[in-house]
Amino acid sequence: MNPPERTFFNWSTGKDSALALHYLLQDDRYEVARLVTTVNSYYNRISMHGLSRTLLERQVQAIGIPLITIELPREPSMEEYENAMRENLQQLRSEGFSTAAFGDIFLEDLREYREKQLEKVGFRACFPIWKSNTRELIREFIEMGFRAIVISIDAQLLDASFAGREIDSQFPEDLPPGVDPCGENGEFHAFCYDGPIFNQPVEFSLGDLIYKEYPAPNQDGKQGNNQNMGFWFRDLLAR
Repeated sequence: MNPPERTFFNWSTGKDSALALHYLLQDDRYEVARLVTTVNSYYNRISMHGLSRTLLERQVQAIGIPLITIELPREPSMEEYENAMRENLQQLRSEGFSTAAFGDIFLEDLREYREKQLEKVGFRACFPIWKSNTRELIREFIEMGFRAIVISIDAQLLDASFAGREIDSQFPEDLPPGVDPCGENGEFHAFCYDGPIFNQPVEFSLGDLIYKEYPAPNQDGKQGNNQNMGFWFRDLLAR
């Protein structure tokens, strides 16, 4: 029998990451020895959805796997992002890691991008919940005892009332038509605070509801089309 692949998991703090990590931890082919999260150093928050560094650290402590943060400046360029990723990947490679795992489900272009970047530094990519039915995934997530709360939403697709809402059995039933049950197209992001992978729940309280707008990207992924995208964020406060 081959030894397990030394693996790091790209941790977003949300439900898809939690479920994918749960599957991976039960797979003898992998040894998950690090979680990796991208943090905006200026705001001290996760770049993707604004969760505070404090809650990220408490969440990881409750899971019990060491964390590496990839630190980014206030408004990082794609070049700065890729350079920071490459430096961290090279360090992980030198420590014997060979595999990178993700909670992606069906975004083909994102998977292709990840695999190309990883291949440059000798990593293999692993996607434990790839091509799963998202309605079945969210049901399984809830039935397994995971608990999560929505912390950011696309204001063009969801009402502000969804920000700060618990992901329970009623949640997917209340989503408007066209919104993926797992938010795989970026419709919403969540913070997972309890479940089978946790030693104990992460305690928090609801903070402010905040609306922000960002320049919408062009088809080539760059800003500059004079249009904005709006998002609602529900801040969470560590207790």
